[in-house]
Amino acid sequence: MNQITNTILMIRPVHFRMNEQTAVNNYYQKVVEGVLPATILAKAIAEFDDFVKKLEAVGIKVIVVDDNKETDTPDAVFPNNWVSFHENGTVALYPMFAENRRTERREDILDVLEETGFSIGHVVDYSSAEEEGVFLEGTGSLLLDRVNRKAYCALSPRAHEDLFIEFCEDFEYTPVIFTANQTINGKRLPIYHTNVMMCLGEDFSVICLDSIDDKKERKNVLKSLKEDGKEVIVITEEQVNHFAGNMLQLDGKDGSYVIMSNAAYQSLNAAQIAQIEKRSKILYSSLDIIEACGGGSARCMMAEVFLPEN
Repeated sequence: MNQITNTILMIRPVHFRMNEQTAVNNYYQKVVEGVLPATILAKAIAEFDDFVKKLEAVGIKVIVVDDNKETDTPDAVFPNNWVSFHENGTVALYPMFAENRRTERREDILDVLEETGFSIGHVVDYSSAEEEGVFLEGTGSLLLDRVNRKAYCALSPRAHEDLFIEFCEDFEYTPVIFTANQTINGKRLPIYHTNVMMCLGEDFSVICLDSIDDKKERKNVLKSLKEDGKEVIVITEEQVNHFAGNMLQLDGKDGSYVIMSNAAYQSLNAAQIAQIEKRSKILYSSLDIIEACGGGSARCMMAEVFLPEN
């Protein structure tokens, strides 16, 4: 069982813009004033292509699929929310909070993976939970410690506790549940995705402990990480606002890389960079327009492929 992979799925944007349906609880999205929609899309595509080039240059295998021209899917660039791929050949499909994100789930993408040489044995589809208004947005909501079989989840309107526990039973993970908040206009409100405030690597975790207001929950998360030998690298809420929690460790041709955006990298201090570089190289790419309009960053753009190969 591996914690990191060298293969990811990425969806090249076709309709990228600020999604009004997700902005209700994604406080990282911003209206970019005075820029034409066509310019925003062109910039997002340029950022995407540049990011893919950087990943491929270090030996990470990127399976790129174009978004569907027929659907209005402004957030398709973030596939990790609707699908996850597992070492036993199982694929999980997830229920999405925003109606216009539900058409991001595409069977033809699973066909592409099979054509690429991966084996899919079984699909577990949780998407019918949308009818009950219950959501769990993939590895945005779930942080999987695949080696120690633990799943970390910050509950929010996009991460329902009952469905999270059902996932843990189906996939044999021990649930670690907490609430993570951020200050918006003087109020403490839930962070929409766990992977905004936390990253799990092979032997480290980047986490914003300040966002876990409940001391008992914070202690429990820390205890869980430490008993698995993870070095805890603490980031601030201000760094979370620059997507410093939204990182992913992947396997490259000459060791592992922690992938993040340029904004995330620039927000880290020298000690934090040293803590990460002790364990892994760092790769960063400018994702300014995708972060501003999409409210997601590097980690959200990559769906890890752990499927067995034929």
